Amino acid sequence: MTRFQKKLWIALIIMALLSPLGIILPQKFNSGDAWGEWGADALEKILGYVPDGLKRLSDIWKAPIADYNLGGENASLSVQIFSYIISGILGIALVGGIVYVISRLLVKKG
Repeated sequence: MTRFQKKLWIALIIMALLSPLGIILPQKFNSGDAWGEWGADALEKILGYVPDGLKRLSDIWKAPIADYNLGGENASLSVQIFSYIISGILGIALVGGIVYVISRLLVKKG
């Protein structure tokens, strides 16, 4: 592993560890949802309407772990924080694995 790759992995892990700030800060400042994490209902409250495309497409994809929360809707803050970190690490591992497999396939063909 090159020096750059080590730095990249360290940066990704740090970002995964910082990901709970998305739930901690809005809760601390009583500001509602994190910016950009709105569902159709929240968007309707903010804008006064929901764009037609969002109405049509909002139910196509359901996340495997809703709200990145392993403990359900009423989970404690500590469970939510742990869930965010685990979700971040799983996402990094999944994308890293996919990139690795694709790069291996391309190297073999080239």
